Amino acid sequence: MTIEECRIKLGWSLAELARRASIDVNTVKRAINGTPVYKHTAGAIATALSQGLGYEISYKDLDGLNVKD
Repeated sequence: MTIEECRIKLGWSLAELARRASIDVNTVKRAINGTPVYKHTAGAIATALSQGLGYEISYKDLDGLNVKD
């Protein structure tokens, strides 16, 4: 599942996901578009989505997410 699919499933706006992940909305957009993001950022996104979905997912579970060291 992609970040965008999870976000839509939860009914969250980009701003809501960014707020819950404590990152900038432009960073969320970049992650969705496949621009590499740091592991910390990817983890923050995965944690926010996990809390919303009610089950744990790792950033490695998010299709299309490119992570840099």
